[in-house]
Amino acid sequence: MCRWAAYRGEPLFIEELVSSPAHSLIEQSVCATRAKTSTNADGFGLAWYGNRPEPGRFRDVLPAWSDCNLKSIARQISTPLFLAHVRAATHGATRRDNCHPFVHGTWSFMHNGQVDHFDRLRRSLEQLLDDEHFSARSGCTDSELLFLLAMQYGMQERPLEAMAEVIGYVEKLSYDMIGSARVRFTAAFSDGKSLYAVRYSTDAFAPTLYAGPMGPDGGYCLVSEPLNDDTESWVEIPAGSAVILSDDGLNVANFSPLQSLTQEQVLEMAG
Repeated sequence: MCRWAAYRGEPLFIEELVSSPAHSLIEQSVCATRAKTSTNADGFGLAWYGNRPEPGRFRDVLPAWSDCNLKSIARQISTPLFLAHVRAATHGATRRDNCHPFVHGTWSFMHNGQVDHFDRLRRSLEQLLDDEHFSARSGCTDSELLFLLAMQYGMQERPLEAMAEVIGYVEKLSYDMIGSARVRFTAAFSDGKSLYAVRYSTDAFAPTLYAGPMGPDGGYCLVSEPLNDDTESWVEIPAGSAVILSDDGLNVANFSPLQSLTQEQVLEMAG
């Protein structure tokens, strides 16, 4: 399982999440405390928004703790919205184009979780991509594929609905092809204006997600793990939730897949 952190608010140096806190994202790459795997050493990445609509991006395959450039960049870049990720690979080799965040146009996306049986589902899912989005696929992870499918499903106009449709389709396809389905999905994505996040799992073990105030004047961060021991500052986002950070502040709504498994299918898998 990976670890990630995202921020939206007044401009903030990236180091305030990535390297400065006691339990920073770099520290979580060495010793995560709320994940199945404590080490996240299969690469890292940043995506940030500045004066242009498209995000800047920096990714590499080195462990986050061993890359001096990451700390230097995080110390120098101040931005109102950014995504940061450290990877523990479940699908896909350790190479740069499999490192998060993924970017398409003005959108950025990062993910913690997995799609069970992805090796058997991958071909059918990739065949859904039109030419534009298939050409944009440079890696081989389930995460990038979910992102590009959501873009094709209309993420630019209706980001949460598109993501719900994609997850629902993947669950149904897995059930139809294999007889079981499990998607664990905690992700953040942004168009440079608003920041969205989803915490969901087919079963009862959705990857963790927390929210807390950060920076001046109503800024917030969303993180896989709290960045410090100040427990009163962090709120765990419940499974089955979507988070929207915008000019209206932080809002949490229910999230569930569209075209999801029927109750009979869920009971059949459990029994």
